[in-house]
This record gives sequence, structure tokens and C-alpha cells, in this order.
Amino acid sequence: MPQTQFEDEDGTLAMLRDSVAAFAERFPGAERLRSRRASNHDLDREVWAAMAEAGWTGLLLPEDLGGAGLGCREQAVLSESLGRALISEPLVQLAVLSGALLADAPAGAERSRLAQGLADGSLIVSPVWQDLDGTEADMVVTQTGDQLRLTGKAQLVSAAASASDFLVRAALKGEPLLVSVPAAGASVAQRPTVDGAALGSVTLDTLVPAANVIARGERVAALFDRAVELARLALAAELAGLASRALEITVDYTKQRVQFGKPIASFQALQHRMVDMWGEAEFACCAVVNAADALAEAPDRAASLAVLAAKARAGDAATSVTRKAIQLHGAMGFTDECDIGLYMKRAVALNATLGNPESLRLHFLALERAA
Repeated sequence: MPQTQFEDEDGTLAMLRDSVAAFAERFPGAERLRSRRASNHDLDREVWAAMAEAGWTGLLLPEDLGGAGLGCREQAVLSESLGRALISEPLVQLAVLSGALLADAPAGAERSRLAQGLADGSLIVSPVWQDLDGTEADMVVTQTGDQLRLTGKAQLVSAAASASDFLVRAALKGEPLLVSVPAAGASVAQRPTVDGAALGSVTLDTLVPAANVIARGERVAALFDRAVELARLALAAELAGLASRALEITVDYTKQRVQFGKPIASFQALQHRMVDMWGEAEFACCAVVNAADALAEAPDRAASLAVLAAKARAGDAATSVTRKAIQLHGAMGFTDECDIGLYMKRAVALNATLGNPESLRLHFLALERAA
């Protein structure tokens, strides 16, 4: 079945896959997703603590900040495996995106506090920077002495109610800032998402010390460009994992489902359908490998194009494969008790995160023509 294939001389990638498989036995993805949805929580604290204990929340952070110091290939394998297991905690938003922002930020006491707390699971650090359409939110900073007042509203915030700290992208007299803000001082409203999670809106009118500035000036845009790129790669890998596992589940089901005295997997029309699904999942995995290799070797314009292509292709593949999988399951595929529907809902949610395929392809064309 489709799976990303990287060189793995020291066995690190195999160990990551094995660790997710063992984790999924302790915390079954579908069961935990339903449980969190029923409780209306935006984060399963027990699962998140176990993910931190496994070292996943600090995977991309350097060792001197308490992280594992690993790279984008390892993150791609981890995210793909989490997608296959339907582990739906927002690791990309809370660890990959936040972790990348902190890893590349200038040294400082606040940066170290947040990074170490993120790595050991004692802090939940959520980025606050988007409006509903995915553009930068209008967050304004005014300064009085050594105090900063942040005002404004942002949307699409992951784990807004569970967060301990926010990483806020804002502007002080036109100068971009990345500021750490305690979550306790924010007003939060949440709405459920299709996959059982929740996205929040965060309204700030908060005073923080000037020492909470993590980065400023042109450095802020560069930090977000890099962090979003890594997050899109991780999302692409998770989507590829969802597609691959949905295909496996469907193949197994069609071997067991009998009609007219024989398994429906023996029907040629359904075989053709599953071959098409295999192709979509396989190409998604290949696109992820290409993007991870490009980003690891030379994070340049070509790597950025590869990441955009991977996220777009994996998003299309995951939504297409999971929908076809539901159809091949028949009427039961539409019931909430059938896990295959949860894969489709998760794929739909991730497909829209940090750009849907259409917007990413437009971004790809603009970046390509700008050269």
C-alpha cells in the first residue's frame, strides 16, 4: 500500500512509525476523536501529554531548547503516521508551526521559556495571526514605557480555550512584531469543525511586558514564511496518510463484503475504482517525499514550489480517496459508527487548513512566474 519512502540509514524513521503504531494502541484515533467531539473540548489533554512524552511536540526544536533537533523528513513520517492512525490532535498548528517560529527566532528568555514548555508539554502555545479568509489579522500594538498593549481580533486559532500562551503576529506603528501573550488575558469564542475539533476566535485588549517580544521587523515575515512552509509539508504528509489508510480499510472491507455469492473485491469495476484510489494515494506520498527532500536539502524557491504542490495534491487525494471509500462501503459508510467517515471528515478539515488546493495552485503559479 502507498507510503512515503525515505532513506533511513539509522532507523529513526522506522522507530517513528513504530512509536505511532504503539501510541494508537493506547489511544485509538477514532475512539478518541468521538470522545473529544462529545465532550466539546478543543484538545484531549491526556493525548497531548502523551504526545509530548513521546517527543513529538518538540521534534523540530533544537536540542538546546529541549527539543529533538530533527528535520522535515522525520516530521513528514510522523505526520503521515498520525494521519494513518487518525490521531487528530492539532500537532501541526501547536507544535510544527509554533515550534518553527520559536526555533528560528532570536535568542531570548521568553523564547526559551515557550520552547521548553512546548517540548515538555507543560505549555500549549498557539499562533494567533489569521483572519477568516486566511490573511493576516489586524492586531495592533501600542507602547507605553516598558508595557505593550495588544488589541484586535484573530480567527482560526487552534486550541484557543486550552492554550496557555499565544504567539501573536501584530504591528507597532507599522513595524511587525511577534509577541508572546498569556492566554488568560484573552477573550475566546469557539465553533466546532467538521472533524470534531474546534477553531477559536481570540479578541485581545491585553497588556504585556515589552520583554515578551519574540521577534520584530522583517524577521517576523521570514519566520512565518518558514513556519507555514513546514506546517504545509506536515499537513500534506498527514493527508497522504489519511488517503493511504482509507484505501487499506476499503480493500479489506471489499474482501469481506459478499454479494451474489462472491466478495465484491472480485468485481472488476470495483477493482478499477480501487486502482484509481491507489494511484491518487501513491502520487500524494511521492509529492510529500519530493517536498521533504527539497526542503531538507535547500530551502529555496524550488522547495517552496514543491511544498505547495505536495499540499495541493495530498489534499485532493485525501478528499477524493475517502469519499470513494465511503461509496464502496455502501450505506454503512455514511453512518457515524463507521470509521471511514471520520477519515473523510478529517481530510476535509486538513484540506482547508493553510490553503485549499485551488489557492495553493494559484500561489504556485504566482511564485513560479515571479522568477
